[in-house]
Amino acid sequence: MSPKGWYVVGFSVIMAICMAAFIASPSAEFGGSDGQGEEEIANIDPGYEPWFESPWSPPGETESLLFALQAAIGAVIIGYFIGNERGKKAARKKMEEANDPR
Repeated sequence: MSPKGWYVVGFSVIMAICMAAFIASPSAEFGGSDGQGEEEIANIDPGYEPWFESPWSPPGETESLLFALQAAIGAVIIGYFIGNERGKKAARKKMEEANDPR
């Protein structure tokens, strides 16, 4: 199978896993772990007082925007390194073909 075929298979598997979560529980709430952590701490120790308070809380959907921006930056960095390695491999192959005395 060609590398592009493997990308298609991998992407299809990821999409199937994501869609399975929504099909298995269509009315479920998919929330973040921050709220669940706070609830569990309140259940375990109702008198718990946090020892640190954040100096700034982003308003509204700004937190989601910052998280998405962080994910995008990470994807760009990973994509750069994957592309760089593929470029090196293609350049090596091209040099080997140019030096091959057939």
